[in-house]
Amino acid sequence: MASAAGPGRPEADRGGQSGVRTALSGLTTRGRSFLAAGIAAAVCAYVLGESDLLRVGLLLAVLPLVCAAVLYRTRYRVAGSRRLSPARVPAGSEARVHLRMDNVSRLPTGLLMLQDRVPYVLGPRPRFVLDRVEAGGRREVSYRVRSDLRGRYPLGPLQLRLSDPFGMCELTRSFSTYDTLTVIPRVEPLPPVRLTGEAKGYGDGRLRALALAGEDDVIPRGYRYGDDLRRVHWRSTARYGELMVRREEQPQRAHCTVLLDTRGLAFRGAGPDSAFEWAVSGAASALVHMLERGFSVRLLTDTGSSVPGEGADGFAGTGQESADAAGLMMDTLAVIDHSDGTGLSRAYDVLRGGNEGLLVAFFGDLDEEQATVAAKMRQRSGGAVAFVLDSETWGREPTDVARPLDRSGERLRMLREAGWTAVSVPRGASLTELWRQADRERTGVVAASRGEGPA
Repeated sequence: MASAAGPGRPEADRGGQSGVRTALSGLTTRGRSFLAAGIAAAVCAYVLGESDLLRVGLLLAVLPLVCAAVLYRTRYRVAGSRRLSPARVPAGSEARVHLRMDNVSRLPTGLLMLQDRVPYVLGPRPRFVLDRVEAGGRREVSYRVRSDLRGRYPLGPLQLRLSDPFGMCELTRSFSTYDTLTVIPRVEPLPPVRLTGEAKGYGDGRLRALALAGEDDVIPRGYRYGDDLRRVHWRSTARYGELMVRREEQPQRAHCTVLLDTRGLAFRGAGPDSAFEWAVSGAASALVHMLERGFSVRLLTDTGSSVPGEGADGFAGTGQESADAAGLMMDTLAVIDHSDGTGLSRAYDVLRGGNEGLLVAFFGDLDEEQATVAAKMRQRSGGAVAFVLDSETWGREPTDVARPLDRSGERLRMLREAGWTAVSVPRGASLTELWRQADRERTGVVAASRGEGPA
């Protein structure tokens, strides 16, 4: 029997009659054929009185039973482990799974067959044959997995199949551990354009304002043990009669909220090329882009929910903290699905009590009522950009030629009149180009409001 050390321990048999049934159930087609032929020969020999035929029948019948007993009683101590590279992969990209088998016993193993369980969407079930693993030796194999659909997929448990040299019997042992592959949405790199609302947050203007602040603009606080004496504010110390130090001046970080419409009735179709998957990928791209630019980023859905563990102002940080925040948001988007909601009122309630910053929204179909709610969201943001996906357009074939629906144009007009930079998203559009288009439209609106014309 195969046993193991470490995290990769195969499930043990319970012995007794269960062990006998397990050993007999492992007989291969060859083993069952030998057993049936042996029994038939023994019966014929008894009827005909042929002792030589009886010996042949007994040999044929005993051979697979002996192989099963020896294989069942053979104890291999092997340890198995699995490593994913990487453990988080974008949809449509490949990940490599590395399997490692260690023989921790003092005896070499016989023929070993490895089989790893993977979901059907990741590809065929991988199988490997190891001829012999010496005592204390190891073997490493790998295979690739790929999925066009985002999600979290379990890998494992790893199965170890033992076989005797005659091929009469095969026994399978399953390891108890498994790993999870996270397929996240595709992230499209976005150009660094200046969208409305950025001036309210972290930037050169805010840094210059702090640098120009004089001594009289400093708000001091009481001295605490461990404070640097170079930060002592002597004027305030003389005024209050106790040691006072200057507060650390930290620039305020800009805020950005990415709103993702997940209503099931707002999107039609399914699959990697559907409108909903484009919206999820667009939200992921916007989140990563804003986080890399130093924004405090928050992910919000139409249900009013956000990423677990997210602070009141969203995720912020640099370096490793920024990478961890992006990973949490990507994990959330990897498993996000349609909601049963019918409106955007819950998201509006969250935005109504939030801070003024940049709002980037990805909407599905909007009726007049929901377009009115979306228009009111603009009042609580320093800048608002909306990408509106029309399910009617996405439901047509690319070769179909049809006039855009008047209803979709009416919804865009309502958003623009409320101050949104609203962009219609046709089927198969590139978010990078739409991102630049949003910047051009915003620039044109600002120039028109200032009375500027083309040069």
